Amino acid sequence: LTDAGREFLAKPVSFLMTLDHVYDEKSDSSIIKSSHSGGVADEKLLNLLKQLRKREAQKRDVPPFVVFQEPSLEDKALKYPISMTELVNIHGVGDGKARKYGKPFVDLIADYVDENDITRPDDLVVKSTGANSALKLYIIQNIDRKLPLDDIASSKGLELGDLVKEMEQIVFSGTRLNLQYWIDEILDEDQQEEIHDYFLEAETDNIETALEEFEGEYEDEELRLYRLKFMSEVAN
Repeated sequence: LTDAGREFLAKPVSFLMTLDHVYDEKSDSSIIKSSHSGGVADEKLLNLLKQLRKREAQKRDVPPFVVFQEPSLEDKALKYPISMTELVNIHGVGDGKARKYGKPFVDLIADYVDENDITRPDDLVVKSTGANSALKLYIIQNIDRKLPLDDIASSKGLELGDLVKEMEQIVFSGTRLNLQYWIDEILDEDQQEEIHDYFLEAETDNIETALEEFEGEYEDEELRLYRLKFMSEVAN
């Protein structure tokens, strides 16, 4: 015990303390929310895009995530692409995905921007090219040649998990990869059918959700690879 502590015990005095403030975003006016230009998606537009995605998915008899995944919708609600040219610069959208699904979405966004007098970003950042594109081309070509994924990864100094992430960028942007040869190596016919049926009926393609559904029956990597096959065949 310090001298100050002993003095306080001998002659206690009163003092004031401030209460901890409990911040509630819904009711506390002291919290300043970010504007759209500050990097936060337009929630109203995002909800409209989700509704449109659901309608488009129902028309095509596919799960909603097949049309556009959640990150793509969020990026649209942040950047307001109003043309097909701008759409391909959105996260997870390539030329193929834009051509197949894009027009209703850019039309909706264009109407929304006009009706709500939205100030859009001055320009949409063009996706990177160069070395990254060369790697993606290498992956596509060697999968077409049906080389083992382990060999493709090691030839570029990648772990298999890193290769899968690169493949996800390729497929989620609308490019098809023919992975059946590798899926046949890691999953038998019944397993493939079971996972296919799951993704066909699922509301989300989230891998954590799938892992919980299958209760450890499949590895994370197996589900990620089958999801790539599923998206290639159904979405692209």
